[in-house]
Amino acid sequence: MTSLKLKTLLASLALAASGLASAQNTLLNVSYDVAREFYKDYNAAFAAHYKKTTGQDVKIDQSHAGSSAQARAVNDGLAADVVTMNTTTDVQFLADNGVVAKDWTKKFPHDASPTTSTMLFLVRNGNPKGIKDWEDLIKPGVQVIVVNPKTGGNGRYAYLAAWGAIREKGGTEAQAAEFVSKLYKNVPVLAKGGRDATATFLQRNQGDVLITFESEVVSIDREFGAGKVDAIYPSVSIVAENPVAVVERTVAKKGTAQLAKAYLDYLYSDEAQEIAAKHAIRPRSEAVLKKYAATFKPLKQFTVAKYFGSLTEAQKVHFNDGGQFDKLYTPGAK
Repeated sequence: MTSLKLKTLLASLALAASGLASAQNTLLNVSYDVAREFYKDYNAAFAAHYKKTTGQDVKIDQSHAGSSAQARAVNDGLAADVVTMNTTTDVQFLADNGVVAKDWTKKFPHDASPTTSTMLFLVRNGNPKGIKDWEDLIKPGVQVIVVNPKTGGNGRYAYLAAWGAIREKGGTEAQAAEFVSKLYKNVPVLAKGGRDATATFLQRNQGDVLITFESEVVSIDREFGAGKVDAIYPSVSIVAENPVAVVERTVAKKGTAQLAKAYLDYLYSDEAQEIAAKHAIRPRSEAVLKKYAATFKPLKQFTVAKYFGSLTEAQKVHFNDGGQFDKLYTPGAK
C-alpha cells in the first residue's frame, strides 16, 4: 500500500471513529408538547453535571409534539435515544413493539415516572364566564379548548379527569358518560397537542376555557406575559404521570445506552426535581414539593387506576377507534 493510500485510510478511519464517538455523546429526547421549556433547562443542567462527573461534553437534541404522534414517529423509525412522555400508554405502545424494554416501568423509580402533573382550567383574565368547577364547562355558551385524546396525552388526561370528576362526586358511569358528551359538545375544535391548544386559546383567541396541564400556566406567563390567564383549580382532578424510557433499538445501534440511562437517572436528582418544580411540573421529591408549596396548590386527586384500571385499559375502552370517545364526540355537533 502506498503511503498516500495508507494516510487516506487512516484519515477515514479516524473520521469514522470521531463520528462514532460524537454519536455516542449525542442524545435525541423525543418528548411531548408542553415539556419543551422544562427540558431546555434540564438539558443544560444535565450537560453541566455530565461534564463535571465524566469530563465529557454531551449534546442533547429535542423533539416535541403530541405524545401519541411522537410515540408513533419513534415506532416508525425516528431514532430517539430516550422518550419522555406524558402517558404510560405511549411508552407501553413502544414496549409492545419491542422498541423499549418490556419491563420499562422497573428500570427507574416510581414506575419510571420522575414527575407528575394534573389537569386544571385556564380562563381569560378576570374569569369573565365565572368558571369554577367541571359542571361549569357544560353550560350553554361556554366554549372549551382541549386536545384531541387520540393524538395527545394532554387530551386523554383531560377526558379522563372530566369522567373521573363525576365519579368522585358520586356519579355513575352513565352519568359520567352523559357529562363528558355534553362537555365535548362545547368544544369548537380539537387541538393536535398541548401547545396547539394554547395557541388556539391565546393566539387565535378561541374559547372561554382551556383544559391543560398545570405546568402550562408557567409557560404561558413566560411566553405571553403574566396576567393573560387565570388558573382555576377544580374541586377534583387526576394524577398524570410523566413516564420515561430508554429506546433500546436506538442505543444498541449508537452505543448510547450508558449515556441514555444517566440522562434519565438524573431526572430524579434534587437539581432536576427543582427545575421541574420551577416549571410547575410536580416533583416526586417530597422535600422539593414542600419547598414549592405555593406553586402546587392542594388539590383532591384521583389516580387513573381508581376508575379506569390503567391507561392501557382506558385506551381500549375510550380512545381506540369505535370506543367511548368516538361514540360521544361528533365533530361540529352542537
